[in-house]
Amino acid sequence: MRLAPMPSLPDIRLYLAHPGSGLRRLLELDDDSDESAAGPLPPYWAYAWAGGAVLARYVLDHPAIVAGKRVLDLGAGSGLVGIAAAKAGAREVIAAEIDRNGVAALRLNAQANGVAIQICDEDVTAGPPPAVDLVLAGDVFYAQDVGQRMMPFLDRCLAAGIDVLVGDPGRAWLPRLRLRLLGEYEVPDVGGNGGGAPKPSGVFSFQLKSRN
Repeated sequence: MRLAPMPSLPDIRLYLAHPGSGLRRLLELDDDSDESAAGPLPPYWAYAWAGGAVLARYVLDHPAIVAGKRVLDLGAGSGLVGIAAAKAGAREVIAAEIDRNGVAALRLNAQANGVAIQICDEDVTAGPPPAVDLVLAGDVFYAQDVGQRMMPFLDRCLAAGIDVLVGDPGRAWLPRLRLRLLGEYEVPDVGGNGGGAPKPSGVFSFQLKSRN
């Protein structure tokens, strides 16, 4: 992997996949694997997805959102969002990532950007929220089963008084009725198989479920 600045976030550098990376060999294929004629897609943590990129951009443009706060980067992947939060002045950043290779990449990316991030390699969505003030959830609604697992956890966060911000380019399983748009940017969507072309992506506040 090559250390390179992000196209929409030049202040942040990540170790990103390139044609010679050979990362496909890290994948264990099964019946549910994403495959194409060229074989399985490289791991998700080797790219910056649009939801994470737009959330990171929003945090850097509005540092008061995270300044002095304890922040959870949910489904951290490459660690882009958590790195942005740390650079914007968060008091503590916890990055939740369960893929062991993703954890290694996240740690390298944090070191490359000179920030301290606490890594949680367990499924935080299975239990009560950690002791944080804000959850940053970038691209966590890319599949129906993932979104269904996230929703109860995010509801528990709101019930505990924890604010939740979601970054997403408008994927099919986005719970639009629970979201309030805060900002929009055009960012590349390489990780979501969008071909890398910039596309409008939004940052949303996750809202309590309506009783109506």
